[in-house]
Amino acid sequence: MGTGFRKRPGSNKQVPYFSHEFVIQNHGDIATCLCMVFIVGLMFQTTTPLASAFIAPKHNITELDQPAVLYTYGFKDACLLFFYTIAAIIFHAIIQEYVLDKLMRKVRLSKTKANKFNESGQLLSFYALSAFWALSIFKDEGYFHSLSFFWNEYPHVGLTFMTKFFFIIQMSYWMHILPELYLQKVKREEMPAKILFAGLNFAISLLIYLLNFSRIGITLLFIDHTVNVLFHFSRLMHFSGKNKIARNCFRVYNILFVLTRLAAIFLSIIVFWFGLKNSSVESINFEEKNFNSPIVRTTSLVVVLLLQAWMMWNFILFQCKKLRENSKTSSTKTTVKPFPKKQRTSKEGSDTDLDTREETSDSEKIKSN
Repeated sequence: MGTGFRKRPGSNKQVPYFSHEFVIQNHGDIATCLCMVFIVGLMFQTTTPLASAFIAPKHNITELDQPAVLYTYGFKDACLLFFYTIAAIIFHAIIQEYVLDKLMRKVRLSKTKANKFNESGQLLSFYALSAFWALSIFKDEGYFHSLSFFWNEYPHVGLTFMTKFFFIIQMSYWMHILPELYLQKVKREEMPAKILFAGLNFAISLLIYLLNFSRIGITLLFIDHTVNVLFHFSRLMHFSGKNKIARNCFRVYNILFVLTRLAAIFLSIIVFWFGLKNSSVESINFEEKNFNSPIVRTTSLVVVLLLQAWMMWNFILFQCKKLRENSKTSSTKTTVKPFPKKQRTSKEGSDTDLDTREETSDSEKIKSN
């Protein structure tokens, strides 16, 4: 992002156009130009229908007696996903250049820690935005006034603009992770884990959107995103050298992580096993988009429980590994007894002082590393 095309760092030579390095260094500007093509298309009458299909939500199902505008999903949502995936790449580039790169200049980190710092910064911004967005939906649509709100009037086919747009942005963000693997020059051995993480989050958002479980889905995503905000904020504090703040935040995160997993399990059982059971249908009705059949409902509950159990299992393994490392570190600490002092000649004394300085400098290097 900037006023001109970038050059290779440390060189005045212009990067060749349409080369891999040129695309990587200027991907934010290229993505901005692509988005501007669609936005400019809205200004002309002949191209407005085509351009609006990529920008504005479609599949309006609002009736005359309804005060709010409602939408459902359809094939035209693929155009929205394409456009807002490009927008997510721009969002990624802006956060990286104008926030994270400036913070990186204030701290000196290794390449591995710098990559983790950037990853946490990007995810923190996304999770925080999603959490505030979900809170706005809760307030506008009257969530939590009654627990039966999550299953009353199912199927929840009609979505407000903010709710539909929320899921479009969720899916677009996780889709943009794939081109970012190339644009950020991610190592090949690190790609499978990142693809699995993004693919899993994309699949969850897509299934919630398609199965019309938007109310319980947004609530579960809000629970997960809120605790992830604290986790990635703690990592940023740790990498920034503010260890006291990081330790306190991690302690709070450890408690909240367990509580949020239990809350997600409890809410899922109440909604899928008890609430939606009252309006259950024998088989899926694709015309009415009613997926409240015993098979779908039970499968959805099992998937949620397995995800919570998997995250809890990884959390326990990490905590056990951390405890073993701490116990091993404490056991290796031994007190060094001082050597008895002996009289030495001036030459021996000078040699000993030199050796001591060399040992001290070596120990300082080890500590700094």
